[in-house]
Amino acid sequence: MNSLARIFVAGFLCLSLSACGWFGGEAEIEPADLVSFDEEKDVKTLWSRSVGSGAGDKFSQLTFGVSDDVIYVSDVDGQIVAVNRLDGKELWSADLGTTVIGGVGVGPQHVAVSTEQGEIIVLNSANGSELWRSQLSSEALSPAQMNNNLLVSQLVNGKLVALDLNTGERRWTYDSQIPRLTLRGTSAPIVAANITIAGFASGKLVAVRNDTGAEVWERLVAAPQGKTELERMVDIDARPLYVDGVIYIVSYQGRLVAINARDAQILWSQAASSYRGLASGFGNIYVSETTGFIQAFDQRSSASVWSQTALEYRQTTSPVVLGNTVVVGDFEGYLHFMSQIDGHFVGRYKVDSSGLRGDMRVIDDTLYVLSNGGRLAALQLD
Repeated sequence: MNSLARIFVAGFLCLSLSACGWFGGEAEIEPADLVSFDEEKDVKTLWSRSVGSGAGDKFSQLTFGVSDDVIYVSDVDGQIVAVNRLDGKELWSADLGTTVIGGVGVGPQHVAVSTEQGEIIVLNSANGSELWRSQLSSEALSPAQMNNNLLVSQLVNGKLVALDLNTGERRWTYDSQIPRLTLRGTSAPIVAANITIAGFASGKLVAVRNDTGAEVWERLVAAPQGKTELERMVDIDARPLYVDGVIYIVSYQGRLVAINARDAQILWSQAASSYRGLASGFGNIYVSETTGFIQAFDQRSSASVWSQTALEYRQTTSPVVLGNTVVVGDFEGYLHFMSQIDGHFVGRYKVDSSGLRGDMRVIDDTLYVLSNGGRLAALQLD
């Protein structure tokens, strides 16, 4: 299936989730109205500023990168800004003059972005000067990941490409067979010292050697089911989560799976559907489901701890943990703060009306969030 068909499917799914109707003119699915509750937490804005034009209208998730006390942000027009995360002041900016789609990856002294034309562009993180750029065989819709030697990028055509971090020279390519029909997105790999772990649209999680790209192990997270290609989609678009020697991964229309990092054995699995990243806290794994439900599972036993269903079809973001709360954003720009103990709402805050799509970060009890319209904010709970 060609790229146009894949874009159509992504558009269909996004429309379905945003209350624009089911395919074929069926009854519309409306996002849940916001519920009233007694707020137990106040949200304090440390700083807030514009960092460009934002993500645009192509459902890009321009996730920002953080290294030490610096946040690196890109907008869809190729404006890269480095911001002091403590006070929000700009440190430097660079204009790449091209459309950026994949968010910002950060390495030891490097910042990387991917373009609509399938290029990887790498900058010096200290001043924004361009170090090198490399043409890839397809687009990368997730941020490149790095260790001290390699930059690894996951492409929409199912390839995993490793480049020399200092020169951009290609080291190896791992090719995964992907279905004809996939979500418009890719997982971001975990790049450790010796191996890289990546999830693919086939529903498989794979570990490869960083020196050669040879496969070390492969595990099937979710098996395709159903009669149609749409029903059989089991994409892994979420980045694997590593906690205490266990890798957690979730797939679309598939499963949440816990895998022992030492021997790659599956410890447990639970039925789940998500293309968002995972979070952990209070001994739980938190999942932002395709439906907008927020689920908490015990990270050792897989037992369901709680489920928050009041955000149905509000296009919830990946969750993050802040203090004793778990936080998600939604399509209207609201942040929802829930108790890690039982999932009840304890606070709500609106960043701006452009909505929230990309991943958030928590550092030193401060929540950093980037809106679709390019507003970057640093928030704390009182």
